[in-house]
Amino acid sequence: MKKPNYKDMSYAELLAKRKDLKQKYMDLRFQLVVGHVDNKLLKRTMRREIATINTFLRQKELAGEVK
Repeated sequence: MKKPNYKDMSYAELLAKRKDLKQKYMDLRFQLVVGHVDNKLLKRTMRREIATINTFLRQKELAGEVK
């Protein structure tokens, strides 16, 4: 699975993507508790992807691209 290029995304797009990933992450956590997940490493990769988006959001804030 190829990762999207977050560097080219706008601030609003990154916020929307982060919100979507956080929702999917919460759903995944509930599914892990119930036991309906085959790939348990998906939790780690989603958490890291959210952290990557947070990094790009912070870079854009420091660069003054926030409106």
